Amino acid sequence: MGTKIRRALLSVSDKTGLAEFGRFLADQGVEILSTGGSAKALREAGVAVVEVSDHTGFPEIMDGRVKTLQPTIHGGLLAVRGNPEHEAAMAQHGIAAIDLLAVNLYPFEATVAQGADFDTCIENIDIGGPALIRAAAKNHAFVTVVVDPADYAQVMDEMEAGGGATTLDFRRQLAAKAYARTGAYDAAISGWFTGQVGEDFPQRLVFAGELKQTMRYGENPHQAAAFYVNSEGRPGVATATQLQGKELSYNNLNDTDAAFELVAEFDRTACVIVKHANPCGVAVDDDMVAAYRKALSCDPESAFGGIIALNRTLDGATAEEIAKLFAEVIIAPDIDADARAILGAKKNLRVLATGGMPDPAASGMMVKNLSGGYLLQGRDNRVVSDDLKVVTRRQPTEREMADLLFGFTVCKHVKSNAIVYAKNGMTVGVGAGQMSRVNSCRIAAFKAEEAAKTAGDAESWAIGSVVASDAFFPFADGLIAAAEAGVTAVIQPGGSIRDEEVIAAADERDLAMVLTGMRHFRH
Repeated sequence: MGTKIRRALLSVSDKTGLAEFGRFLADQGVEILSTGGSAKALREAGVAVVEVSDHTGFPEIMDGRVKTLQPTIHGGLLAVRGNPEHEAAMAQHGIAAIDLLAVNLYPFEATVAQGADFDTCIENIDIGGPALIRAAAKNHAFVTVVVDPADYAQVMDEMEAGGGATTLDFRRQLAAKAYARTGAYDAAISGWFTGQVGEDFPQRLVFAGELKQTMRYGENPHQAAAFYVNSEGRPGVATATQLQGKELSYNNLNDTDAAFELVAEFDRTACVIVKHANPCGVAVDDDMVAAYRKALSCDPESAFGGIIALNRTLDGATAEEIAKLFAEVIIAPDIDADARAILGAKKNLRVLATGGMPDPAASGMMVKNLSGGYLLQGRDNRVVSDDLKVVTRRQPTEREMADLLFGFTVCKHVKSNAIVYAKNGMTVGVGAGQMSRVNSCRIAAFKAEEAAKTAGDAESWAIGSVVASDAFFPFADGLIAAAEAGVTAVIQPGGSIRDEEVIAAADERDLAMVLTGMRHFRH
């Protein structure tokens, strides 16, 4: 059913496209009601408007807090056309029908993102706007509701095609979008408010996102998928500008996020290469080219088709090296002009610039879906506890300690059960996602042997390395396997009932062992 628009209420915070939309409505013979800054902007554009206070006969009061919360306005939006009782009430109380509502809300999310104080944030909570939107959306059988300036053009096309009317199907689409907007707005307020009162797990959990990308498919071709972003503003895949390459897939985004979160852990220049959400090569150095070459040498076979993350601006020299490898994605805080020119020759390579690095120590919540619910937990934003202890007779050397902390940092980002062999600021073997920790140790040792062979070394790179474990060794077998591979020092959380047995096995082999007091399961 087409509903001809004769009267519209325009009251917007974001005035993008308002003048053009207002002029179009006026040319269609639509009477325009408006308020405050919107009315001023329309008049300046040559559009005749009626102030809401003149239309209702009731002035704006309380510094504008009360202006559209008024029966004349809400009755005009909610009245069911053709209902005798509603029409009698309209006639009795002088209520005129409002056929189109264009409202977008006070910029609460932007105000919070700017770090405004509590009172300023409160003042930017819109009350009248959501009430108007919900009323118009409820009565979408007769009222066209617009909450996004990007939809003005489609409204104008609909009206032109319909002789000043819009279709019911179109109004339903806009109503669905309107409720999504008010829901997201309330979710932002709720999330901010619970944070203000120090409540991590409220009785009712609400969160929202804005569609950034609809994908061809999800993890597999038979799964639908889309990417939504929230208002957190954490630098990464959600904030990145894609400079070139094919559209990012679901798996690309998941793996790229894993790589960038890991590379952000390091103060030194670092490179991380990820495949299937697990790091296959990680290295730090004072030189970016050296860091990349070291990371690649850890497991060049797995690096093929992987994700490369850097924590410094990508320069031309490093881009030239990276261009020799087939990679899916490169992500860095910035990409300089030389690097852009070099990578531009690889048209399908996705290149992302985030504009900054995420803070690995920042707090935040992570959500995981379960059937019928969600798991919510705080971000794993620490590496070791304040109670770092050497528990063996031998103390680690300065070099060993540096590699132990490096290896344990990487371990935090490897799927459990996780084992990482590290030497000279680089991973030399990674064992990930195994049901048995001792098997992770063996896989990591195998990777170290393969890396050495690829590099032309006769001796496994595990020899003289250190080993990091994301959780305690439940038995001494895992530690013994690492020792047999050639490690000289061990870092692990501790806390097993067999810690003494594991420590004794380390002492027997003259290994240094450090307990972190902090576990890093990652599932």
